[in-house]
Amino acid sequence: MPTVIANSFPVVHQRILRSATHSVGPGGTKLAFHAMGTICRVQFQASNPANASAYQAEVLEWVAQFEAKYSRFLSDSLISHISASAGSRWVEIDPETEMLLKLCGEMFFLTRGAFDPTALPLIKLWNWKANPPVIPTEAQLRETRELCGWSKIQRRPGAIFLPRNGMSLDLGGIGKEYAVDRVTQMAARHGIANVLVDFGQDLCMRGAPAGKPAWHIGLEDPASPGKCWAGVAIKDKAVATSGDYLRHFTINGRRYGHIIDPRSGY
Repeated sequence: MPTVIANSFPVVHQRILRSATHSVGPGGTKLAFHAMGTICRVQFQASNPANASAYQAEVLEWVAQFEAKYSRFLSDSLISHISASAGSRWVEIDPETEMLLKLCGEMFFLTRGAFDPTALPLIKLWNWKANPPVIPTEAQLRETRELCGWSKIQRRPGAIFLPRNGMSLDLGGIGKEYAVDRVTQMAARHGIANVLVDFGQDLCMRGAPAGKPAWHIGLEDPASPGKCWAGVAIKDKAVATSGDYLRHFTINGRRYGHIIDPRSGY
Protein backbone atom coordinates (compact mmCIF):
# COMPACT_ATOMS: atom_id res chain seq x y z
CA MET A 1 0.00 0.00 0.00
CA PRO A 2 1.23 3.52 -0.75
CA THR A 3 1.42 6.26 1.84
CA VAL A 4 -2.13 6.63 3.12
CA ILE A 5 -1.82 8.13 6.59
CA ALA A 6 -5.44 8.32 7.84
CA ASN A 7 -4.54 7.63 11.47
CA SER A 8 -7.85 9.25 12.35
CA PHE A 9 -9.89 6.31 10.99
CA PRO A 10 -10.61 4.79 14.45
CA VAL A 11 -11.76 8.18 15.76
CA VAL A 12 -13.90 8.88 12.69
CA HIS A 13 -15.34 5.36 12.80
CA GLN A 14 -16.32 5.67 16.47
CA ARG A 15 -17.85 9.10 15.88
CA ILE A 16 -19.97 7.75 13.04
CA LEU A 17 -21.01 4.67 15.07
CA ARG A 18 -22.09 6.88 17.98
CA SER A 19 -24.23 9.00 15.66
CA ALA A 20 -25.86 6.03 13.92
CA THR A 21 -29.51 5.14 14.42
CA HIS A 22 -31.59 2.53 12.66
CA SER A 23 -35.19 1.43 12.60
CA VAL A 24 -37.23 -1.26 10.88
CA GLY A 25 -40.74 -0.64 9.62
CA PRO A 26 -43.11 -1.26 6.70
CA GLY A 27 -40.77 0.72 4.43
CA GLY A 28 -37.80 -1.48 5.31
CA THR A 29 -34.69 -0.67 7.31
CA LYS A 30 -33.65 2.95 7.77
CA LEU A 31 -30.08 3.80 8.78
CA ALA A 32 -29.03 7.37 9.58
CA PHE A 33 -25.68 8.75 10.70
CA HIS A 34 -23.51 11.87 10.55
CA ALA A 35 -20.44 11.76 8.31
CA MET A 36 -18.54 13.99 5.87
CA GLY A 37 -20.09 17.04 7.52
CA THR A 38 -23.65 16.08 6.66
CA ILE A 39 -26.56 13.80 7.50
CA CYS A 40 -26.37 10.45 5.71
CA ARG A 41 -29.40 8.20 5.25
CA VAL A 42 -29.76 4.71 3.79
CA GLN A 43 -33.15 3.04 3.33
CA PHE A 44 -33.34 -0.54 2.09
CA GLN A 45 -35.18 -3.84 2.15
CA ALA A 46 -33.13 -6.90 3.09
CA SER A 47 -34.15 -10.53 2.72
CA ASN A 48 -33.20 -11.32 6.32
CA PRO A 49 -31.87 -9.54 9.44
CA ALA A 50 -28.36 -10.95 8.98
CA ASN A 51 -28.06 -9.34 5.53
CA ALA A 52 -29.34 -6.04 6.90
CA SER A 53 -26.88 -6.08 9.80
CA ALA A 54 -23.92 -6.97 7.58
CA TYR A 55 -24.76 -4.25 5.07
CA GLN A 56 -25.12 -1.58 7.73
CA ALA A 57 -21.80 -2.51 9.33
CA GLU A 58 -20.00 -2.38 5.98
CA VAL A 59 -21.57 0.98 5.13
CA LEU A 60 -20.49 2.58 8.41
CA GLU A 61 -16.94 1.21 8.19
CA TRP A 62 -16.46 2.11 4.51
CA VAL A 63 -17.78 5.66 4.94
CA ALA A 64 -15.45 6.16 7.93
CA GLN A 65 -12.49 4.97 5.86
CA PHE A 66 -13.50 7.26 3.01
CA GLU A 67 -13.83 10.33 5.24
CA ALA A 68 -10.56 9.61 7.05
CA LYS A 69 -8.80 9.30 3.72
CA TYR A 70 -10.25 12.17 1.71
CA SER A 71 -11.52 14.85 4.10
CA ARG A 72 -9.58 18.11 3.78
CA PHE A 73 -10.65 18.92 7.34
CA LEU A 74 -8.52 16.08 8.77
CA SER A 75 -4.83 16.94 8.90
CA ASP A 76 -3.71 13.31 8.54
CA SER A 77 -5.92 12.41 5.57
CA LEU A 78 -4.35 11.52 2.25
CA ILE A 79 -5.85 14.58 0.57
CA SER A 80 -4.38 16.85 3.29
CA HIS A 81 -1.02 15.11 2.91
CA ILE A 82 -1.05 15.82 -0.83
CA SER A 83 -1.81 19.51 -0.18
CA ALA A 84 0.80 19.78 2.59
CA SER A 85 3.40 18.37 0.19
CA ALA A 86 2.71 21.04 -2.45
CA GLY A 87 5.88 22.56 -3.86
CA SER A 88 8.15 20.04 -2.15
CA ARG A 89 7.51 16.38 -2.97
CA TRP A 90 5.51 13.79 -4.87
CA VAL A 91 2.94 11.75 -2.94
CA GLU A 92 2.18 8.10 -3.66
CA ILE A 93 -1.47 7.24 -4.20
CA ASP A 94 -3.44 4.00 -4.39
CA PRO A 95 -5.63 2.82 -7.33
CA GLU A 96 -8.83 4.22 -5.84
CA THR A 97 -7.31 7.70 -5.55
CA GLU A 98 -5.88 7.34 -9.05
CA MET A 99 -9.37 6.60 -10.33
CA LEU A 100 -10.90 9.54 -8.44
CA LEU A 101 -8.30 11.92 -9.86
CA LYS A 102 -8.95 10.56 -13.35
CA LEU A 103 -12.64 11.27 -12.83
CA CYS A 104 -11.78 14.79 -11.66
CA GLY A 105 -9.83 15.34 -14.86
CA GLU A 106 -12.77 14.18 -16.96
CA MET A 107 -15.16 16.51 -15.11
CA PHE A 108 -12.72 19.40 -15.49
CA PHE A 109 -12.69 18.78 -19.25
CA LEU A 110 -16.46 18.29 -19.62
CA THR A 111 -17.27 21.46 -17.64
CA ARG A 112 -14.56 23.48 -19.42
CA GLY A 113 -12.91 24.22 -16.10
CA ALA A 114 -16.02 25.15 -14.09
CA PHE A 115 -15.33 22.08 -11.93
CA ASP A 116 -11.78 22.29 -10.59
CA PRO A 117 -10.60 20.34 -7.50
CA THR A 118 -7.66 22.77 -7.11
CA ALA A 119 -10.00 25.69 -6.31
CA LEU A 120 -9.62 25.31 -2.53
CA PRO A 121 -7.47 28.49 -2.16
CA LEU A 122 -10.34 30.46 -3.73
CA ILE A 123 -12.89 28.76 -1.50
CA LYS A 124 -10.90 29.78 1.56
CA LEU A 125 -10.47 33.32 0.24
CA TRP A 126 -14.24 33.70 -0.22
CA ASN A 127 -14.94 32.39 3.28
CA TRP A 128 -18.73 32.77 3.43
CA LYS A 129 -18.70 31.90 7.15
CA ALA A 130 -16.51 34.87 8.09
CA ASN A 131 -18.05 37.42 10.44
CA PRO A 132 -18.04 40.03 9.13
CA PRO A 133 -17.74 38.75 5.54
CA VAL A 134 -15.17 40.35 3.25
CA ILE A 135 -15.13 40.64 -0.53
CA PRO A 136 -11.64 39.82 -1.87
CA THR A 137 -9.78 42.50 -3.78
CA GLU A 138 -8.76 42.12 -7.41
CA ALA A 139 -5.15 41.72 -6.28
CA GLN A 140 -6.08 38.94 -3.86
CA LEU A 141 -8.09 37.14 -6.49
CA ARG A 142 -5.29 37.43 -9.03
CA GLU A 143 -2.72 36.10 -6.56
CA THR A 144 -4.94 33.26 -5.38
CA ARG A 145 -5.85 32.14 -8.89
CA GLU A 146 -2.15 31.51 -9.48
CA LEU A 147 -2.47 28.67 -6.94
CA CYS A 148 -5.39 27.10 -8.81
CA GLY A 149 -5.68 25.21 -12.08
CA TRP A 150 -6.10 21.49 -12.68
CA SER A 151 -3.74 21.64 -15.66
CA LYS A 152 -0.92 22.73 -13.32
CA ILE A 153 -0.79 19.56 -11.27
CA GLN A 154 1.64 16.83 -12.23
CA ARG A 155 0.72 13.14 -12.25
CA ARG A 156 2.39 9.88 -13.01
CA PRO A 157 1.15 6.32 -12.40
CA GLY A 158 0.74 5.94 -8.65
CA ALA A 159 1.77 9.47 -7.66
CA ILE A 160 0.76 13.15 -7.73
CA PHE A 161 2.62 16.42 -7.24
CA LEU A 162 1.27 19.93 -6.69
CA PRO A 163 4.14 22.08 -8.04
CA ARG A 164 3.54 25.30 -6.10
CA ASN A 165 3.54 25.84 -2.36
CA GLY A 166 0.02 26.86 -1.35
CA MET A 167 -1.78 24.70 -3.91
CA SER A 168 -4.33 22.30 -2.46
CA LEU A 169 -7.01 19.80 -3.40
CA ASP A 170 -10.65 19.56 -2.36
CA LEU A 171 -12.81 16.64 -3.49
CA GLY A 172 -15.92 18.23 -1.98
CA GLY A 173 -17.54 18.60 -5.40
CA ILE A 174 -17.24 14.92 -6.25
CA GLY A 175 -16.50 12.97 -3.05
CA LYS A 176 -20.00 12.51 -1.65
CA GLU A 177 -21.32 11.60 -5.08
CA TYR A 178 -18.68 8.87 -5.41
CA ALA A 179 -19.45 7.64 -1.88
CA VAL A 180 -23.18 7.48 -2.64
CA ASP A 181 -22.50 5.35 -5.73
CA ARG A 182 -20.22 2.98 -3.81
CA VAL A 183 -22.66 2.48 -0.95
CA THR A 184 -25.48 1.84 -3.44
CA GLN A 185 -23.39 -0.75 -5.29
CA MET A 186 -22.43 -2.35 -1.98
CA ALA A 187 -26.04 -3.33 -1.35
CA ALA A 188 -26.04 -5.90 -4.17
CA ARG A 189 -23.33 -7.94 -2.42
CA HIS A 190 -25.74 -8.41 0.48
CA GLY A 191 -28.65 -9.48 -1.71
CA ILE A 192 -30.34 -6.09 -1.41
CA ALA A 193 -32.07 -4.96 -4.60
CA ASN A 194 -34.11 -2.03 -3.30
CA VAL A 195 -32.07 0.76 -1.72
CA LEU A 196 -31.97 4.54 -1.46
CA VAL A 197 -28.75 6.30 -0.39
CA ASP A 198 -28.88 9.99 0.55
CA PHE A 199 -25.72 11.79 1.64
CA GLY A 200 -26.56 15.45 2.11
CA GLN A 201 -28.99 15.66 -0.84
CA ASP A 202 -26.81 13.60 -3.16
CA LEU A 203 -28.97 10.55 -3.82
CA CYS A 204 -28.79 7.27 -5.69
CA MET A 205 -31.53 4.66 -5.90
CA ARG A 206 -31.87 1.05 -7.01
CA GLY A 207 -35.17 -0.75 -7.34
CA ALA A 208 -38.17 0.72 -5.53
CA PRO A 209 -39.77 0.69 -2.07
CA ALA A 210 -42.22 -2.11 -1.25
CA GLY A 211 -45.51 -1.80 -3.10
CA LYS A 212 -44.48 1.27 -5.07
CA PRO A 213 -43.26 1.70 -8.66
CA ALA A 214 -40.41 4.10 -7.78
CA TRP A 215 -38.76 6.16 -5.08
CA HIS A 216 -40.41 9.56 -4.66
CA ILE A 217 -37.90 12.35 -4.04
CA GLY A 218 -38.99 15.79 -2.84
CA LEU A 219 -37.11 18.86 -4.04
CA GLU A 220 -36.65 21.53 -1.37
CA ASP A 221 -38.15 24.98 -1.80
CA PRO A 222 -35.29 27.53 -1.60
CA ALA A 223 -37.74 30.21 -0.50
CA SER A 224 -38.96 28.00 2.36
CA PRO A 225 -36.27 25.49 3.40
CA GLY A 226 -37.72 22.32 4.86
CA LYS A 227 -40.69 22.36 2.49
CA CYS A 228 -40.96 20.82 -0.97
CA TRP A 229 -41.94 22.67 -4.11
CA ALA A 230 -41.91 19.61 -6.40
CA GLY A 231 -41.04 15.93 -6.51
CA VAL A 232 -39.61 13.37 -8.91
CA ALA A 233 -40.14 9.62 -9.23
CA ILE A 234 -36.78 7.85 -9.49
CA LYS A 235 -35.78 4.25 -10.17
CA ASP A 236 -32.23 3.04 -10.86
CA LYS A 237 -30.94 6.58 -11.21
CA ALA A 238 -29.32 9.36 -9.19
CA VAL A 239 -30.37 12.91 -8.37
CA ALA A 240 -28.53 15.76 -6.66
CA THR A 241 -29.28 19.35 -5.73
CA SER A 242 -27.17 22.34 -4.80
CA GLY A 243 -28.00 25.95 -4.11
CA ASP A 244 -26.86 29.13 -2.40
CA TYR A 245 -30.01 29.74 -0.36
CA LEU A 246 -28.33 28.44 2.82
CA ARG A 247 -24.64 29.12 2.22
CA HIS A 248 -24.13 32.77 1.36
CA PHE A 249 -23.46 36.21 2.77
CA THR A 250 -24.88 39.63 1.97
CA ILE A 251 -23.00 42.93 1.67
CA ASN A 252 -24.65 46.22 0.69
CA GLY A 253 -27.81 44.40 -0.30
CA ARG A 254 -26.06 41.99 -2.67
CA ARG A 255 -26.00 38.27 -1.94
CA TYR A 256 -22.84 36.26 -2.61
CA GLY A 257 -23.32 32.49 -2.84
CA HIS A 258 -20.81 29.78 -1.92
CA ILE A 259 -20.47 28.43 -5.47
CA ILE A 260 -17.32 29.81 -7.10
CA ASP A 261 -16.27 29.85 -10.74
CA PRO A 262 -12.54 29.01 -10.54
CA ARG A 263 -11.96 30.41 -14.02
CA SER A 264 -12.77 33.95 -12.92
CA GLY A 265 -12.33 33.67 -9.17
CA TYR A 266 -15.84 35.04 -8.54
